[in-house]
Amino acid sequence: MSEIKPGFARDWVEFTDPNDPEEIFKCDLTWLTSFWTCIYGDGCKGVFENRPNDGCCTEGAMYSDEDDEVRVRKAAADLTPEMWQFWEQAQPKKPNGQMRISDIDEDKERKTRTVDDACIFLNRKGYTAPGFTGSFGCVLHHLAQKENRHFVDTKPDVCWQLPLRRSYETREVGEREYSITVIGEYERLAWGDGGDDFDWYCTANTDAHVGSEPVYISNRTELQALMGMDAYAILAEHCDARVKGINDAKARSLPLFVIQHPATLANNK
Repeated sequence: MSEIKPGFARDWVEFTDPNDPEEIFKCDLTWLTSFWTCIYGDGCKGVFENRPNDGCCTEGAMYSDEDDEVRVRKAAADLTPEMWQFWEQAQPKKPNGQMRISDIDEDKERKTRTVDDACIFLNRKGYTAPGFTGSFGCVLHHLAQKENRHFVDTKPDVCWQLPLRRSYETREVGEREYSITVIGEYERLAWGDGGDDFDWYCTANTDAHVGSEPVYISNRTELQALMGMDAYAILAEHCDARVKGINDAKARSLPLFVIQHPATLANNK
């Protein structure tokens, strides 16, 4: 199967933030009730053809702010050489110095450091060494699993958020201005010109729409972190109703008047 053409129509729902009457959430029901799931290590081809085992980790991760970097640095301090391929490369050059996990890109923005052409936190497929018991993939993800935590607590913001996208709009109604928080899909187009450079991208690819649960359930923790618990509860009610309507229509062979994600729809045929 292949990647669905971008720019298709979507169903959206809006509701007021239950904790702030001046804030509105605008959520993409087409994406959130799709059956996308991360298939890293199980069919993911990587964003660059010559690095298929890197997933989306080739270029490292941009930090969203100083707090993000501090949190990742704290998580990195809990890693061991037994689980992390690049533990030695990350150690400080001087006693009591900072771990060497960060770098600056060409735009002077801070990001995770890359080693051997991919993120320093990415254990490479096939790597072996005496005493090494880790597995390939993001070692910060593995740390969260080992400590029975969610990776929201250990990975850079951009890593745990993707492919969810939180963006912001402003709406003017007369003399009044409303702030709109948009929760949607981080599709290829959202990367701007850089998205065209990806050789493979998951969110619109039918290969990745094989989840056992819709996104709003499988990514519940991430959505709660992005929206807050109360707003997520309202979103879940809308999504529950939408999924029930879709299933009822299918069971009764009725016309379906909702826009399903084309990649999920194609995968089901």
